[in-house]
Amino acid sequence: MAEARRRVWVSQPLFDDIVARLDAHFDVIRTAAVTRHSPQAIAAALARADGALVTLNDAIGAAEVAGAPRLRAIANVGVGYDNIDLAAMTRAGILVSNTPDVLTETTADFGFALMLAAARRIGEAERWLRAGHWRQWSFDTLLGGDVHGATLGILGMGRIGQAVARRAAGFRMRVLYHNRRRLADAVERDCRAEYVGFDDLLARSDHLILVLPYSPQARHLVDAAALAKMKPGATLTNIARGGLVDEDALADALAAGRLAAAALDVFEGEPAVNPRLLALPNLVLTPHIASASRATRRAMVALAVDNLLAALGYGPDAGKPPTPLNPEALAVG
Repeated sequence: MAEARRRVWVSQPLFDDIVARLDAHFDVIRTAAVTRHSPQAIAAALARADGALVTLNDAIGAAEVAGAPRLRAIANVGVGYDNIDLAAMTRAGILVSNTPDVLTETTADFGFALMLAAARRIGEAERWLRAGHWRQWSFDTLLGGDVHGATLGILGMGRIGQAVARRAAGFRMRVLYHNRRRLADAVERDCRAEYVGFDDLLARSDHLILVLPYSPQARHLVDAAALAKMKPGATLTNIARGGLVDEDALADALAAGRLAAAALDVFEGEPAVNPRLLALPNLVLTPHIASASRATRRAMVALAVDNLLAALGYGPDAGKPPTPLNPEALAVG
């Protein structure tokens, strides 16, 4: 009697031609439409799975894998992984991987675009024009702030933060950064960036971009006190995770004119958005699309498939997934 094939659950619709690489080795259970799975539904899907391909929509912790004795690998399609309890997966012997590097440049492009849009009031200008308010050209219509020659502050100087810094050179910006650890001298020179303390970063930046990972300790790192330390008339751009910013405090700062503008691609309760944010004209809002170029999203799925195949013993990297987050889980499993 032939041995039953192992099973992989794909939690969301991805690129069919890339996911099809799994079919040669597994019974693949696909999700046909974008779905906000309940914890119970995730637990049920994982109960008979050997591997899973998931996205940030899918929150997986100890409870979701408690009844999944066969589960050995979860490939997360995204660089962030705050949707997964990594410690719980390690204890259960489940390897988790993510998709860094392949989205770095695309995400940095978008972060810079959002910063420009906030500084130059592009969202406001388009809404004003579409509403029919443009009757004649005037000298002081929608005056914004300059980006060229300004001081850019980057909070979180990993791959994406460094890519943002490199873009600033073309705008002759001074680049300051704050990070958990100072970068090597050679990296600082390449990025033309100066390391400063957190408060100094807030006080000196004309435009501040958040690119740091989320953790419970970092929740509301940018709160009312932090916002009060920023330059009057500065802008804030967040392409990291929504929970890093106290959105009510940000709404207060924008409504009062304390900050000139802000741009957010991520939100604490996404896909729900704080209604106070929706009412602010000086805020650019996008639906978590910083990595959303077709080429990059395809590369992310391809890397996630590579990780899953390797974690379950197939392909040229069998046994050695390209980008594991908790390789120690292999020993537990």
